[in-house]
This record gives sequence, C-alpha cells and structure tokens, in this order.
Amino acid sequence: MNRQIAIVELDADDQVDDGHGQALASAKTIYAPRGQAGEYSPLATNPYRGCGHGCAYCYVPSVLRMDRAEFDKGATLRPGYLDNLRREAKRYQAAGLHGQVMLSFTTDPYHPGDTSATRETLQVLAEHDLGFCTLTKGGTRSLRDIDLFRRDRDAFASTLTSLDDAFSLKWERGAALPGDRLAALKRFHSKGIFTWVSLEPTLDVESSLAIVQEAHGFVDLWKIGRANYLPMTGRTDWESYTHRMIEQCERLGAAHYIKKDLQKYLPEGYTNLMRVPQHH
Repeated sequence: MNRQIAIVELDADDQVDDGHGQALASAKTIYAPRGQAGEYSPLATNPYRGCGHGCAYCYVPSVLRMDRAEFDKGATLRPGYLDNLRREAKRYQAAGLHGQVMLSFTTDPYHPGDTSATRETLQVLAEHDLGFCTLTKGGTRSLRDIDLFRRDRDAFASTLTSLDDAFSLKWERGAALPGDRLAALKRFHSKGIFTWVSLEPTLDVESSLAIVQEAHGFVDLWKIGRANYLPMTGRTDWESYTHRMIEQCERLGAAHYIKKDLQKYLPEGYTNLMRVPQHH
C-alpha cells in the first residue's frame, strides 16, 4: 500500500458542487480554474495584474497577452477587485459554498510591492465562510498575515525550484531566496497551518529531490510537476524523475500528488488523489 492511500478525499463541502452552477455561472473574481490549474485548487482569485518576481520561466504574460517587461515591472491591484470580491463572496455564501480559494495563478499574493489588498482579500473570504490558500514565492513577507490563517480551513504554500541561492537568482530574480521561503513554511507549520509545496516547474531533478529531503518535516503535501516549454524539457528523463520522486516520498512518509503531465509514468494501480483536504 503506497503512502497516498492514507490521504482521504475531500468531502462534499470542500468541493465546488456542480449543482450550484447557476450561482457560479457569472463569477469571475472567485472562479473555478480549468485544465492544469484545476489540479491546484477548486477555486481561485487573482487580486493583482503583473507580479515583479521576474521569473524567467513564467508563462503568465503570454496567457494574459501582456508584455513581459510590463508584467515583471510590478503588480497593481485589478480595477474594482475588492468590490467584486465582496459581491461574489456573498453569492458563494448564499449558495452554501465554503471551499478553499487559492491566491493566485496569474500573480503572487506576496509580490515585492504593496500587498495590503492581499490581507483584505483574506479577511473578506473568511468573513463569508470561505477557506483560503496562498501560493507564493514571497517567503517571510507572508508572515504579516499569519494571524488570519485558521488551522481547520486554510493553507500556506510555496513554489520551490532549488535550495541554491545562485540558481534561484538566475531563474527567479525578484523572489524571496529559498531559505526565506523555507523559513515561512516552518513558521506556518509551527502554528498548525497546513503547508504544501509546488515542485513545478522542475528545473533540475536533483534540486527537486533535495528540496523534499530538506523540507519534508514541515511540509504536509507535495505537488509534483515538470517543466514545459523550457530548454530542459526535452533533455530530462521524466519517467525516471517520477519514479525517483515517488520512491523518496514514500521512504520519507511525505504525502504527494503527481500532476497530470507525469501521470503516464505512475506505477499501475498507484493511488494519486488530486483533491485532498488542504487544512487540518
């Protein structure tokens, strides 16, 4: 029996119920992500346009049809965002939807600029009985809001590509350094908040394996993906990587989810739950 069987699937209250489709049909500020984004969270919101972390591998500028230099220059609050958020949060609450909303897919909630709207966003979600999760490369910038996180509803997550500062500065020049991101994960974990890490993109196989070895003691869930549309994509043995990562996670007792791009390499009959409770 592999380690994944020990993880239970989400109950109905934690999922986006298709029966409430009418309530969600016009929702744009709190939305149900599609495709690969849907592997991360059933609901999401993006307070800002742009980022400022300057990650060389970022796909968002092309998706949003933004000039990369403009996107990397910094994040600005989307016009009318907080008013729209309050309106849609009320609609979700009235529909009896209480799922976890992730910040963010097309920006970072703890980018290098003014993130005061992030705190207000978390407060609005909590006031309307919605859970939340922040996925960030902002490291300890996030600790300002640790008091808002609830053990039984919320999660804190970070993207990690390496433990090496020089490597990180090459690929993620404006993001918090790896040690700072690990420090934030440790702090949230010590407060009893569910933590998870996105190992996507995997820029270097050995680096990703080293991250799990280093941080498994204070990370509750690993989401394991690959790199796409980058030079190393065609040179990496993704099948070997998948098997090595599974072996290491099982040896360490580290709960994990293998993303769709790597699922063709899963051992036959392997349990790989996508929707698990991201809270305690």
